Amino acid sequence: MMLKRPDPLYDFLENTTLSDIPAAVQQKAKLWLMDLVGVAAAGHATDLSRIIADHAADHFGAGRHTAKMLFDGRAVSPAGMALAGGMSIDSIDAHDGYRPAKGHVGCALLPGLLAFAQTTQMTGAEFLTLFIMGYEIGSRAGAALHDTVSDYHTSGAWMSPTVAALGARALGLAHRETRHAIGIAEYHGPRSQMMRVIDHPTMLKDGSGWGAMAGVSAAYLAADRFTGAPAISFEDATDFYSDLGETWLTLEQYYKPFPVCRWAQPAVSATLRLRTEHNLTSDQVAYIELTTFHEALRLATMRPRNTEEAQYSTSYPTAAALVRGYVGVDEVSKNAFSDREIQRLSEGMVITESEECNRRFPAERISEVTLHLKNGTSIHSGMTTALGDPEDPPSANEMTEKYRALCEPVLGPDLANELLDAVYQVERNLPRLTALLTIPVPRPNVARKAI
Repeated sequence: MMLKRPDPLYDFLENTTLSDIPAAVQQKAKLWLMDLVGVAAAGHATDLSRIIADHAADHFGAGRHTAKMLFDGRAVSPAGMALAGGMSIDSIDAHDGYRPAKGHVGCALLPGLLAFAQTTQMTGAEFLTLFIMGYEIGSRAGAALHDTVSDYHTSGAWMSPTVAALGARALGLAHRETRHAIGIAEYHGPRSQMMRVIDHPTMLKDGSGWGAMAGVSAAYLAADRFTGAPAISFEDATDFYSDLGETWLTLEQYYKPFPVCRWAQPAVSATLRLRTEHNLTSDQVAYIELTTFHEALRLATMRPRNTEEAQYSTSYPTAAALVRGYVGVDEVSKNAFSDREIQRLSEGMVITESEECNRRFPAERISEVTLHLKNGTSIHSGMTTALGDPEDPPSANEMTEKYRALCEPVLGPDLANELLDAVYQVERNLPRLTALLTIPVPRPNVARKAI
């Protein structure tokens, strides 16, 4: 490829070491790593995770390079491991995100890196370096893709070249092959249209698993001298990468306290606050009125039949918040779908679109909740933002509490504690973290359909 070299991007990718990264950024990255591990553990119990892991075992068999799947233990190809891991994390919509990209870095990043960690001589320091570089490059790649392409694509679209870039470094590829790897991944990555799965929630989710798989595959293809077209979101959008190593976007990710789409979270937060401040129970409320932005309005499933529909809904988690006082994994599982009080409030919700909310999206996700009480009075939340934005980040203790709430029901407290310690020691002992993350953990006993 006869292309100019965008020095800031490739200099950062090829030359950055852990010592170049500020301590505060390293500390924040470990919190994101902890959060992703917790989400991965919770996701392991979903039907989506079971199906995709069995698919990877059947159709992405191990060859010369093998990697064990998250909390599964079966050895598959690195691409298969990344596919299963990304989709399993994505099965519980509680992972970090980046507002300008309208999507998520960590979901594809972690399984992609773990695939390379299991197939190279990667050190813990290099793993943490690449993990941080993934947030820095991936966040910018998402913003660059949205700037250069008119349609709104899932996170897998821009994380596929990001994972390929990191994989190229992990595999020791030269500069030319690195650019080919990124180009292959961008071309083959899932240019899936996000609003289609918003309108029709299914297991497709945010494309992160397919993006991780495409990125891992692209790096290995480039290592074998397969060539790729120039990556537009990298080669033709160099301004997005000019501040690499100076501005740290790892610090600009948002945190999700609830396992539902970020667009629904302002309404959930507002409802929980009103419930607490006014000491309310749901039976005092006649109906809920919600004012929000267009994208949140599109999360239109009011009576979900499965966890995907519950996670991609605005009315359902808002109603669940009022009824139960919290929205966790149990509230988006099938065990809650028959709750008649949640159904009443979800199906009776009045939702309107606001020009102010639209104008402030995606830099801000805001909504206003009004609870109309049965006694004829109404209480208003005022415009409310989602909790966990980088301007008001959660404490490390809050993130750890969420981690335990997600992990312990699936992994048990002992493995959850071991993993937590391994995350904080990752730069010193990567093999320990990798071994713990690939321990086989029993799934719910669901019979597999014969084909």
